[in-house]
Amino acid sequence: MAESKRDYYEVLGVSKNATDEEIKRAFRKLAKQYHPDVNKEEGAADKFKEIGEAYSVLSDANKRRQYDQFGHSAFEQGGAGGFGGFEGFNFEDFDLGSIFEQMMGGSFGRRGSTNRRSKGADKVVNMKLSFEESIYGCEKEFKVNIDEACDACSGSGGHGETTCSTCSGRGRVISEQRTMFGIFQSESACPNCDGRGVTFKERCSKCNGKGYNNKDKTLKLRVPRGVEDGDTMRMSGKGSVGPNNGPRGDVYIQFKVGTHEIYQRDGRDVYVKIPLTISEAVLGCKKEVPTVQGTIITEIPSGTQNGDKFKFRGKGIDDEKTGRKGDAYGIVSVIIPTKLDHTQKKLFKELSETKLDKSSEFTKYNKYIED
Repeated sequence: MAESKRDYYEVLGVSKNATDEEIKRAFRKLAKQYHPDVNKEEGAADKFKEIGEAYSVLSDANKRRQYDQFGHSAFEQGGAGGFGGFEGFNFEDFDLGSIFEQMMGGSFGRRGSTNRRSKGADKVVNMKLSFEESIYGCEKEFKVNIDEACDACSGSGGHGETTCSTCSGRGRVISEQRTMFGIFQSESACPNCDGRGVTFKERCSKCNGKGYNNKDKTLKLRVPRGVEDGDTMRMSGKGSVGPNNGPRGDVYIQFKVGTHEIYQRDGRDVYVKIPLTISEAVLGCKKEVPTVQGTIITEIPSGTQNGDKFKFRGKGIDDEKTGRKGDAYGIVSVIIPTKLDHTQKKLFKELSETKLDKSSEFTKYNKYIED
């Protein structure tokens, strides 16, 4: 219904005072953006049709004048404008692509015969790795569903190949359509050979003429050391076979790396908490620290504070892609006991009576406490 249509000037994004050139320029820009051969998003075809409808009216001086006076009702049967030339007209009856092609030089979106070798479809696979598998590398096997050339017809789709008599091997046919705007030509895939340019005396029964069959295939992948969560690897030529035995597409593996119980990763660097007892932090000690490159022993100085950081150069991740090693960082976590036996309680009580609160931090804090 007319009430549901958008204003044609709004559709093209121009003002009501726009010149013919401004209208034409706006149509070119939008038609390029929403042409079905370019834009595969949902609703693009309807948007393209709406753009063509608006342009077909606003680009014609007479129709534009009627539209400015009566709006959409000018083009309805029995509408207020009485513009008989549009009575009962359906905008779907003409080929918007043909109009666009004529404006853009007559070749946009047209294709030659599809009987040519083109690259097959790519495949994306999500692969889960444990933290250790991502750090040290591994070998993985996985299944992928791809198109394989039919072995019964060697990917041709049939037997006894002959040139299509309908399109003479072009794979495309041209049809003419008479509209109120004149005669428009449109080009489409040949219905006799499905755009291949050839037909067969006998269609292959195994692939039903497609030239390929869909199969599950097992692939092996060597995962290099140091891959990260979100990294992608490409296996060239492992995807689906292309039309007419064209080159294979690729398989892309996207990695999802799991977390670890004690390690946290930041690029090539790895962080680990170093748990210390109160006495170890106060008195200092030698501490074994696990890293992804093996266990090391480090000296913890007396008076170490909670949150202090120790750097262990070259003990991070060995990144195979760059040939570089990251660092490991140990973050001190002083563990406060929540349960004490009788002896421990006695020792802590004796310790508390030795005035441990004489440091400068306590002094600054206590001066703000009111008497």
